[in-house]
Amino acid sequence: MTPIMTRSDAVELVVAARLRRGLSWHEIAEQIGAAPVWTTAALLGQHPLSAEQAGRVCELLGLDGTVAESLQRQPSRGADPARMADPTIYRFTEALAVYGPALKELIHEEFGDGIMSAINFRVDVSRRPDPDGDRVVVTFDGKFLDYKW
Repeated sequence: MTPIMTRSDAVELVVAARLRRGLSWHEIAEQIGAAPVWTTAALLGQHPLSAEQAGRVCELLGLDGTVAESLQRQPSRGADPARMADPTIYRFTEALAVYGPALKELIHEEFGDGIMSAINFRVDVSRRPDPDGDRVVVTFDGKFLDYKW
């Protein structure tokens, strides 16, 4: 019996096939019936796909069942330190370092003692035209979880 392909190997095959086939992350998301940010995160190794979704992705990208099998496995989520140094990703860290304490205060003021879930969570990215240069709009939409004692 051969081992299941690693997530990192499956991710590399997905990324290469997507680029070679000229498909956008949005097009893939549409084909599997999932949100673009979630789909992209899943195909980059952060979420498991259902058997149906993994099969459809592999069909779209011309990949075999060994990749589909890997895409269905429960991932080890987290941040690779090398990726955290990427300028785009680092700006999110910087923004949360500057605005995180204010967001925390405002969440507590509005909702009470608790946190925003990152499990029951949606995130969206969009473009907003602006005369000084287009704006990136990132929306975090997490369920409020109050602390219960």
